[in-house]
Amino acid sequence: MIHQTPIAQHFPNSKPPLAEKPFKDPLRNKSEESSITSVYQAKVSYLSCKVSVTWCKSLIDHSLTIQIENPFAENLPQHHHPCKIDLDILHFWNKKGLKSFEINQNRIDFYWDFRDVKFSKSPEPCSDYYLAMVSNKEVVLLIGDLKNEAYKRTNSRPSLEEAVLVYKQENVYGKRLFCTKAQLGEGKKEHDIVIENAISGFGDPEIWISADGEVLIRVMNLHWRFRGNETVLLNNLPVQIFWDVHDWLFNTPSSGHALFIFKPGAPEYSLDSGPDSLDCGGEDVLRTTSSAADFCHFLYARLID
Repeated sequence: MIHQTPIAQHFPNSKPPLAEKPFKDPLRNKSEESSITSVYQAKVSYLSCKVSVTWCKSLIDHSLTIQIENPFAENLPQHHHPCKIDLDILHFWNKKGLKSFEINQNRIDFYWDFRDVKFSKSPEPCSDYYLAMVSNKEVVLLIGDLKNEAYKRTNSRPSLEEAVLVYKQENVYGKRLFCTKAQLGEGKKEHDIVIENAISGFGDPEIWISADGEVLIRVMNLHWRFRGNETVLLNNLPVQIFWDVHDWLFNTPSSGHALFIFKPGAPEYSLDSGPDSLDCGGEDVLRTTSSAADFCHFLYARLID
């Protein structure tokens, strides 16, 4: 039997308790590292390469790691080509640079300029930077807002086949509130996502998931509904939301994480899969099968004391 996930109902009177209260980031220890990884599919000559861009930040380190995969060298040492850039203010000489790789006799250049980069609370920059991947005088991947500066420095033209974002993965720490930005509709517009939990205390545990200030889902009775998924409407477009908060409820805070997955579009189930497929390894299936038209945003949220 094919299961269909209903469109979730809005809850006009279910505003989360911290919705109108100021929130400060909790202090973190040196071992806690937040990270954001964006995985792209880029066309390099005749090759379709997977490129991952990871921003990491802790109390003692802030870095960017770029990794490009060679599709013809799987299971070989040269399958991955990594490049790490220190973003700490003490490493100013590393803020502008160039790194080159060669994949199947195709030269690939990464140009970056972070000299005036601006950050908010996220490990990922918010403005005044660029990261450009160039092959055969074409910019096949361009990240950041200084696009004109990137084209001028690389002396390259935009690629006719633009790189596409396959999936995004975040690892974050917090107590009651977790915030992120996600592309959940048409185009590249990002929505402000807030996940708030009421795990501790005397009442029944519950979570709220909001987008752009509007509560999309309120999940109550988490002891029974610690895993699940619903389809909601965001700007009249369907978005699937999966959650798994088992470790928040049944493990110590430092031993596990909650997982939230945001996937644009309506669900499609085969005869042998249902809406609870996330419980049976569906997370890995979503990640490995994601494409330009099948984007997923993964959020791993860890509670701290």
